[in-house]
Amino acid sequence: MADQDTLGYEQARDELIDVVRRLEAGGATLEESLALWERGEELAKVCRRWLEGARARLDASLAPEESDAPKQEEE
Repeated sequence: MADQDTLGYEQARDELIDVVRRLEAGGATLEESLALWERGEELAKVCRRWLEGARARLDASLAPEESDAPKQEEE
């Protein structure tokens, strides 16, 4: 398991998929299941941060285009 601060989006997503598969397969002890669940929560947070960062970058890149557009005067 890689440190969550160094994981890329794809790495975190792939590991999260593996965690979900292992939980769905069953057969783990309660303690193992809890550890998997906690890891899954951490990975979901990593993915969420990456996606929020991507959204912010997209919004920032679109903002100048929107401000350059001619404004319509209200009548």
